[in-house]
Amino acid sequence: MSLFKARDWWSTVLGEEEEFDQGCLCLADVDNTGTGQDKIIVGSFMGYLRIYNPHPVKTGDGAQAEDLLLEVHLRDPILQVEVGKFVSGTEMLHLAVLHSRKLCVYSVSGTLGNVEHGNQYQIKLMYEHNLQRTACNMTYGSFGGVKGRDLICIQSMDGMLMVFEQESYAFGRFLPGSLLPGPLAYSSRTDSFITVSSCRQVESYKYQVLAFATDADKRQETEQQKLGSGKRLVVDWTLNIGEQALDICIVSFNQSASSVFVLGERNFFCLKDNGQIRFMKKLDCSPSCFLPYCSVSEGTTNTLIGNHNNMLHIYQDVTLKWATQLPHVPVAVRVGCLHDLKGVIVTLSDNGHLQCSYLGTDPSLFQAPKVESRELNYDELDTELKELQKIIKDVNKSQGVWPITEREDDLKISAMVSPNFDSVSQATDVEVGADLVPSVTVKVTLQNRVGLQKIKLSIYVQPPLVLTCDQFTFEFMAPEMTRTVSFSVYLKGSYTPSELEGNAVVSYSRPTDRNPDGIPRVIQCKFRLPLKLICLPCQPSKTASHKLTIDTNKSPVSLLNLFPGFASQSEDDQVNVMGFRFLGGSRVTLLASKTSQRYRIQSEQFEDLWLITNELIIRLQEYFEKQGIKDFACSFSGSMPLQEYFELIDHHFELRINGEKLEELLSERAVQFRAIQRRLLTRFKDKTPAPLQHLDTLLDGTYKQVIALADAVEENQGNLFQSFTRLKSATHLVILLIGLWQKLSADQIAILEAAFLPLQQDAQELGWEETVDAAISHLLKTCLSKSSKEQALNLSSQLSIPKDTSRLKKHITLLCDRLAKGGRLCLSTDAVAPQTMVMPGGCATIPESDLEERSIEQDSTELFTNHKHLIMETPMPEVSPLQGVSE
Repeated sequence: MSLFKARDWWSTVLGEEEEFDQGCLCLADVDNTGTGQDKIIVGSFMGYLRIYNPHPVKTGDGAQAEDLLLEVHLRDPILQVEVGKFVSGTEMLHLAVLHSRKLCVYSVSGTLGNVEHGNQYQIKLMYEHNLQRTACNMTYGSFGGVKGRDLICIQSMDGMLMVFEQESYAFGRFLPGSLLPGPLAYSSRTDSFITVSSCRQVESYKYQVLAFATDADKRQETEQQKLGSGKRLVVDWTLNIGEQALDICIVSFNQSASSVFVLGERNFFCLKDNGQIRFMKKLDCSPSCFLPYCSVSEGTTNTLIGNHNNMLHIYQDVTLKWATQLPHVPVAVRVGCLHDLKGVIVTLSDNGHLQCSYLGTDPSLFQAPKVESRELNYDELDTELKELQKIIKDVNKSQGVWPITEREDDLKISAMVSPNFDSVSQATDVEVGADLVPSVTVKVTLQNRVGLQKIKLSIYVQPPLVLTCDQFTFEFMAPEMTRTVSFSVYLKGSYTPSELEGNAVVSYSRPTDRNPDGIPRVIQCKFRLPLKLICLPCQPSKTASHKLTIDTNKSPVSLLNLFPGFASQSEDDQVNVMGFRFLGGSRVTLLASKTSQRYRIQSEQFEDLWLITNELIIRLQEYFEKQGIKDFACSFSGSMPLQEYFELIDHHFELRINGEKLEELLSERAVQFRAIQRRLLTRFKDKTPAPLQHLDTLLDGTYKQVIALADAVEENQGNLFQSFTRLKSATHLVILLIGLWQKLSADQIAILEAAFLPLQQDAQELGWEETVDAAISHLLKTCLSKSSKEQALNLSSQLSIPKDTSRLKKHITLLCDRLAKGGRLCLSTDAVAPQTMVMPGGCATIPESDLEERSIEQDSTELFTNHKHLIMETPMPEVSPLQGVSE
C-alpha cells in the first residue's frame, strides 16, 4: 500500500456558494452518441443543471469553455439526477431530475453548429410528475422484469414509495413503521427494493408485494398518491446493522449472484441476496461516500470509499489496496470513461469542487533532515515549566487569557457639517431645475490611540443626495494620529430624499502580538444635513390637498425661533406661518396656532409632509431642552392617512409589474435578434450565397425594437427608484404618526421601522411589498394575535411578487386596528400569550382567504375612513393661512 495524492486529470469549481450532495452526480452517455464516452451530469441545490464533457489539452488543466456542454437553471432545488430508459416507445437514454415536489424527465440532444461557435446542446422536457409529498430520493430499474424500459420509484420524506411507470403514476405504498427516510436501491436479480429504516436495520421489500397490496378503500383508488392508505406490507428480510446508513449500492456482475453493499457511519457491509452478511469492514475514519465496482480478481469486489479526512480508500473486499489524498471531502464518487480514458474517478464536494483523477504515484524530492539527538535535562525543564505556569496564572488573574481593549479607545470618529454653504457650489450634472443647487461641506475626523492599518472610510447619504467623494483609504495610521477628510454633499435628482441623515463607516484592522495581520473592526458615526440644502423659503400656500395637525403639551413657539433661516425678522417676533419650497418643485406650508398648542403641516404631495414634520418635532424637542423643559411631548389624534399611503403603494407596485413585462418583451426580442444573426451569418459564409429574403430588414427592425425596449426598461427603473424613495418618505411619516398616535416607545417604533422598512433599495427579485407583507403578517400572528388559533397559522416561506396589493393593504389596516384596540408590539415570546387577554373580542383575524378578507373590510373601514384632507376629529376653524391658526 502507498499513500499519494490523486493525480488530477481535470477539475473545475461549479458556481458560487452552491451546495451538493451524493445524488447530485451522475455519469452516462446522456446524449446517446453511442461511442461509449460518458458525460458528467451535475445538479445543485440551487437548481442549476450542468453537463460537462472534459477535453483537457494536458493533464491537470482546468475547465475550458467548450467543456461545459449545457448549463440550465431549473429554479427548484435538484435532489438527484439519474440517466435511464425513462420514455415509452424508445430505448434511448433520458435524464431524470428529482426536485422536492416534482419529477422531470428530459431528453438531451446536440446539434452541429453552422458557425465557429461549435455544437449546441439543449434539453427538452418529455414529461413531468407533480408530487403530492416532499421527495427524498429515488431509484430506477426494470421493476417486475419489464424489458427495454426503466421504471422510477421515489421515496418521500414520510416513508412512502411512489412508483411511476414512465409517463403514468402506478401506485404508492407506505413502508411500515417508517419514521425517517433512508437510502434506497433496487435489486434486479431479486426484484426488490432495499432500504435502511430509522430502526437501523436493512429491509427488503419485493416489488410484487408492493404492487399487489390492496388499498383499504377501493373507492379512493384515484387518491392513492395523496392518501397512501393501504394494507400493512410484509418485509421480505431484515438485518440489524446497529447504525444509520449513508448509502446502498447493488452490484451484480452476473445473473447468478449479486451483492448488497451498505455504507454505515463506522462500517461498510456486503450482504447476500437473502440478507446474510458476506463480510463487513470496520472503518478508521468517518466515511462520506462509496462506490463498489468490478475487480480484476474473480470472486472479489473493489470498493471506493471517501472519508472526511480528504482521503479515498480502495478496498478489495476487506483488504485495503490503495489510499490516495484528495483536495476536498467527496460527497459523491463515480467511475467512467471520459475522452477515451477508462476508469476515471470523478469526485464532487459539497461546495462544488468537481475533479476527474486517476491513481498513480508522484515521487517526493523532499527528504526530512536528521534530528540532532541530545540528552534532556529534566531539572531545567521543571524550572521552565514552573515559570510558564506562574506567568499564565498572573495573566488569568489580571485580565484573562486574551487582553481586552475597548474598541472606542482604538479609534474615535466625528463628523461636522459646515453651517454655511460652499462659496462655489460643487454640484455637477444636476437634474434639478433650479438655477443654482447649493452644496455643503462635511468634515470627518479620525483620531486613533494605537497603530492601525487598512483603514477604509465610507460615506453614505440617501439618494438623490450625492457626494463628491464617498471612499477614503489609509494604509496605516501611527499611534496618536489625527486625520481629517472633507467632502461636499448636494442634491442631484429632481425629487426629495427620504432622510437628511448621513452615515460615516470606518473599517480597520488593529494588530496584536498574537495576530500581526490585525483584528478587523468597524466603527461609525452619523451626521445630519441642513434642511436648507434641499429646500428654499417661499410664500405660504393657501390651498393644499393634504393636511395633518400635531398637538403639543406646551405653549406654541414662534416659527422664527424654530426655522431662523426660512423667515425674515418681523416686528413682533411672532411668526406663525412659513412656506418651504423643495428644489424638486413641491411646496409645504407650516402653520402654528397662537393659542391652541397645535401645528399644521400641509402640502400638495403627501410624501413631502414627512421631512417638514420630522424637522418640526426635532427642532421643538431641541428648543425645549435648551429651555430646561424635560416633559415636552407631541401627539397626533387625527385619522391615519392610510388611503394616501395606499395610493403610493399601488403606484410603486404598478411600476414593478410594468418593469417585469418590459423585461420579458426585451428578452423575447433579444432571442429573435440572435436567431436572425445566426441565419445571416450562415448565408454570408455560404460559398453559393442565397437571397437574404428581407432578413436584413427584419434584423434592422428587431434592433430598433431592442433599443426602444431597453430605453423603456431604463426609464421605468428610474421611475421605480424615485417611486421607492417617495414610498420610503411616506412610510417614515406613517410610522411617526402611529408612534405619536399610540404613544409608542422607542423599542416599539424600532419594531415598526424594521417591519415597514426592511430594504434599503428595491429589487425586481425581492421587492418591498412581499417583504413588508411577510413582516406585518408575522407581527399579526405573534405579538398582535387575537388567539392561539392565529399563532398556529402557517405563513408562506417563499417570498414572491404578489398579484396585487390588496392583501398588504388589509394587513396594514388590521395592524393599525389592533394597535388602536390595545395591542402592543414586542419581540419577546413571553409577551405573546397575555396578549390574547388584552385584545378586545371584536378584533378581526388575519385574513388567509378571500372570504376572510371580505369579512374584515367592514370592521377596518369603520375606524380608518378614506380622508383626502387629513384633519383632526375636532376641526380647526376656517381661517386664512396667512392670518395664522387660532381657536
